[in-house]
Amino acid sequence: MLGLGLSPALRAEPTTLVMASTTSTEQSGLFAHLLPAFTARTGIAVKVVALGTGQALDMARRGDADVVFVHDRAAEDKFVEEGWGLGRRDVMYNDFVLVGPRSDPAGVKGSDVAAALGKLAAGKESFVSRGDKSGTHAAELRYWKLAGVDLAAAKPAGYRECGCGMGPALNIASSSGAYALSDRGTWLNFKNRGDLAVLVEGDKRLFNPYGVIVVNPAKHPHVKQAAAQAFADWVVSTEGQSTIASYKIGGEPLFFPSAGR
Repeated sequence: MLGLGLSPALRAEPTTLVMASTTSTEQSGLFAHLLPAFTARTGIAVKVVALGTGQALDMARRGDADVVFVHDRAAEDKFVEEGWGLGRRDVMYNDFVLVGPRSDPAGVKGSDVAAALGKLAAGKESFVSRGDKSGTHAAELRYWKLAGVDLAAAKPAGYRECGCGMGPALNIASSSGAYALSDRGTWLNFKNRGDLAVLVEGDKRLFNPYGVIVVNPAKHPHVKQAAAQAFADWVVSTEGQSTIASYKIGGEPLFFPSAGR
């Protein structure tokens, strides 16, 4: 604990840290694997509030979180530039995948996400969007733009927004035979796949980095800065990075450590 810079007072008394994070880190099962190791190391408990990245950052802006662990680089950089966070650190990455019916009626299968969405826009096949200002939703909007689709002007015939997390969005896609964009971690941990399969993957634009940010106590003096910093330091440490790398489903890693890269 001394290596993590914890004060004697923090080490002596149990502390609970509030972390605003994403549904993908929660629903992928990562936190059930990662956080007990952090608590065992430091004695600090972590209460996770899993939201879309936009909502998680807004929660931190209100002073209702001590640290954020999210995946929308542009929004994260803005959060720090506006003074809400003490700095962003790379933690890990995975990628996004486009899933849909195995029969692929829209013919999107391949490695070009923009071309795939262009085909979906031209047809009537259903696409389930999270529509929740999450990191995944922000990425999806970028990909539609790359495909030349202006959602503000006119949404494709089959486009549906659920305003929900990644797991519920995948459940809707599974039950209705629709397409959806998912982070790979949640997809690998998703049990109700039905006829869904990964159809588009491998596009470098599908890269999905995650970062950790300690909330600035100058904005909210009640923030537990020492505990938040302890988590940020641990998750990018050799131990934290190894713990992330060791989380696998069916022998396949869900996230890849990226601290210091």
